[in-house]
Amino acid sequence: MYDLRPKRPWESEEVAMFRDTVRRFLASEAVLRDERWRQQKFVDRDFFHQAGELGMLCPSMPEEFGGSGGSFALEAVVGEELSYVSMTSFMQNVHGGIVAPYLAHYGTEEQKRRWLPKMCSGEYIGAIAMTEPGCGSDLQAIRTTARRDGDHYVLNGSKTFISNGYQADLVIVAAKTDAAQGAKGVTLIVIETTGLVGFRRGRNLDKIGMHGNDTAELFFDEVRVPVANRLGAEEGQGFVQMMQQLPQERLAIAVGAQAMMERAIEITVAYVHDRKAFKKSLIEFQNTRFKLSECLTTARVTRSFVDDCVVRHVRGELSTVDASMAKLWCTEKLGQVVDECLQLHGGYGYMDEYPIARMYADARVQRIAGGASEIMKEIVARSFT
Repeated sequence: MYDLRPKRPWESEEVAMFRDTVRRFLASEAVLRDERWRQQKFVDRDFFHQAGELGMLCPSMPEEFGGSGGSFALEAVVGEELSYVSMTSFMQNVHGGIVAPYLAHYGTEEQKRRWLPKMCSGEYIGAIAMTEPGCGSDLQAIRTTARRDGDHYVLNGSKTFISNGYQADLVIVAAKTDAAQGAKGVTLIVIETTGLVGFRRGRNLDKIGMHGNDTAELFFDEVRVPVANRLGAEEGQGFVQMMQQLPQERLAIAVGAQAMMERAIEITVAYVHDRKAFKKSLIEFQNTRFKLSECLTTARVTRSFVDDCVVRHVRGELSTVDASMAKLWCTEKLGQVVDECLQLHGGYGYMDEYPIARMYADARVQRIAGGASEIMKEIVARSFT
């Protein structure tokens, strides 16, 4: 069998050891619990604590704040290993891969010491609230407002499709502090949700896939938050901050999509060897071999680009355009490969108890979350001018 999981060019001995630890932890502590998580639509809190003790929640955060002091390579390992066990319930890529870096890059020393250790340990579950009911990829059009009132901001508005939102203890909220300034009027404000007057969670949303990942609506009704919770020395820096951090989010999505693609091929190869039709194994039919050859080639070529992007991101050299290309290509190809793999499973591929069926539903949102494919194309197209 062709090895779809060779050592990565960005995988040092230390990173490989971390991968082995994460793989064993997921196998022993997560896989058997995932069915219950999918039914209840959220991951148990004690699992966040376990992952925190392992150093898996925020591996790229500085050691002084409770992290592992590693690079994005460790974040990539967690994303890959979650995909290899077909787990979309645990949104570490949001908690540790998105929320924590915002705090690390833009937080004051006091903010970092206050929040990051709780993020690293799992005491706090993190979320970021950008998307609104009438505003998806167009972040300049957000309507949630933050009105200054002395030493506080007063938040009003709503957010939707917020991953980890149902359980989040800490939420970074994108709000308009000056509606007349467009993108320059957006500010990021951190809220701690426990006992916060005026803050309300809506329902844990039903989705066609990713059933174990809590995805919630959030509502703000005259919510008072200290000005000291603002990210950035001044108001109006939120849009620039989001643009600076979105490349890592999009690369993380690409990394997970790539690994999910590889896993889909692995389980399909195993299936077509075992499944028989017309007194032959499915792998003996030319159509099966050709379809899998196409899938494997797609995955292998895509792997080279993803690994190159990870290497450059670790060096601090990955451009927004290349991150957008990676997200666009990997998620689109994931959809195509998983569809072909499901087809090779026949009717069983449509049964929910088969991993490929769940993978098919889980894969669909990857072309939307973190910026739709159409937005990725527009970002790439701007590089022409």
